Amino acid sequence: MVRRVAVVGAGSSGLACIKICVDEGLEPVCFESSDDIGGLWRFKEAPEPQRASIYRSLVVNTSKEMMCFSDYPMPDDYPNYMLHSQLLQYLSLYAEHFHLLRYINFQTTVRSVTQRPDFSLSGQWDVVTINRDGEEERLVFDAVLVCSGPYTNPTLPLSGLTGYETFTGRCFHSWEYKDAEALRGKRVVVVGMGNSGGDIAVEISRSSKKTFLSTREGAWVTGRMSTNGLPLDMMNISRRINILKLLLPQTLINWVVERALNQKYDHRLYGLQPRHRILDRGILINDGLPGQILQGALVLKPNLKAFVETGVVFEDGTVEENIDAVVFCTGYNGTFPFLPPALSEGTHGELTLYKRLFPPSLQHPTLAIIAFFRTSGPIMPTVEMQARWAVKVFSGSRHLPSQEKMLEVLESDRQRSMKSYTCPLQAALHVDYITYVDFMAKEVGVQPNLLALLLRDPVLWLKVVFGPFTPYQFRLAGPGQWAGARHAILTQWKRVAQPFKTRAVPEPEPGQSVFSLPGLLTLGGSVIMAVLLSKNLPALQGAAEFLERSRIFLMDNWYTG
Repeated sequence: MVRRVAVVGAGSSGLACIKICVDEGLEPVCFESSDDIGGLWRFKEAPEPQRASIYRSLVVNTSKEMMCFSDYPMPDDYPNYMLHSQLLQYLSLYAEHFHLLRYINFQTTVRSVTQRPDFSLSGQWDVVTINRDGEEERLVFDAVLVCSGPYTNPTLPLSGLTGYETFTGRCFHSWEYKDAEALRGKRVVVVGMGNSGGDIAVEISRSSKKTFLSTREGAWVTGRMSTNGLPLDMMNISRRINILKLLLPQTLINWVVERALNQKYDHRLYGLQPRHRILDRGILINDGLPGQILQGALVLKPNLKAFVETGVVFEDGTVEENIDAVVFCTGYNGTFPFLPPALSEGTHGELTLYKRLFPPSLQHPTLAIIAFFRTSGPIMPTVEMQARWAVKVFSGSRHLPSQEKMLEVLESDRQRSMKSYTCPLQAALHVDYITYVDFMAKEVGVQPNLLALLLRDPVLWLKVVFGPFTPYQFRLAGPGQWAGARHAILTQWKRVAQPFKTRAVPEPEPGQSVFSLPGLLTLGGSVIMAVLLSKNLPALQGAAEFLERSRIFLMDNWYTG
């Protein structure tokens, strides 16, 4: 029977795993190599080997209501998109609230995780650690949750670029980047157009002489704000939209969304236009990129091909001379050197994971790799659901399919992703956010029963189906039910509005102008009705009245608690 669980890492994933183990009556023992919690989100002035590293100005690209843990909303006054330091503060509040620090061994590094000789019978693991004094210890655990993350070993593709040995400028990975001060007044090339590449290129371009952003394929770009300045993810990640994606032709949805983005800034004109359609891959979230291109401070270029002594050559044959630095935002090798090499059984030596969580080759499913995936939604709620499922499997209350079935599902998932990602490694990592979280929630027993919810609580049903896909809905019923979940859902838009309330805004006096909102609505409605009546279309009049009433009802319930 599983009792003791080793948790490797005390970042956001590790903290969630500790808490869920405690909830399930297990005994977590967490090993953290640094001297504090936070992992990726703990900013350091200089990067440290074998640890994640972030830049000083990093702002999250998922909003607070979407990315918080399911039973612990973020404080009302937190901004909707926060700096890394505020997210770290939230993690500290979470750890303090649930008394998690007592389970963590700081400055303790995991050297190896290996199956015990009797693994076929016990499913247990030998975990070797080394503490701050250099003392090694061997411990036995019933299960292991790996939460150290895939962002510790940067990929720097210099060996594939001719001429880099004689290049006089500086080449470094974004893992080393902290701020743009050292690049002020320089000519800089940023390679890679993921979220980090976009952020870093924009920041450098504000003080450099010229910045070039080199991209292999381009990207669809949008900012963090949606309609009325509301958070983009809260308006676009919902069950309602997910149902529409399943019902409507993908070609039509691609056309509609791409047209909307191109109305903000023409992606072809700006040099951003990618080869893929918008639903095929994730969107680049960046508020400043189009503006810097418009100002000429940032120049889009094709993929980097080679170096010359003082410059670089791009795939279209163009050359940029007098380049002072090249920043590679080219991702990370997702490796876990302390794990058994036998688990890395993929074609390219990568970890093969059923539903991006369980190695299918293990005779006993007592090890899970947390947060080793890519998705277009928030990471923390996904990780939390991974942990809830993994712990259920460890305890024996949930069971995995046979190895043959897991490999079959794994290949099917990979083939589906290959339609969007030509690289097999990227295809294997990708999961569809709502589909993936719902699948795990069903396994755990916490997926909302929408029909029962409609009959029992239609107001809450409206929020869950038509509102944002916030994580609180997975605490409404089932294992781990939280009494505050319903209230959290009904008040989520109030928490969105709270940080904006920093000054009293004068309200327009009613009846003073026909150009007030009620006046405009009345005027517009009168004009429409006059046109309809003049054409003598009673059926259309009824439809218009019904749509208007529906619109008012939905708007009222969408934005209010």
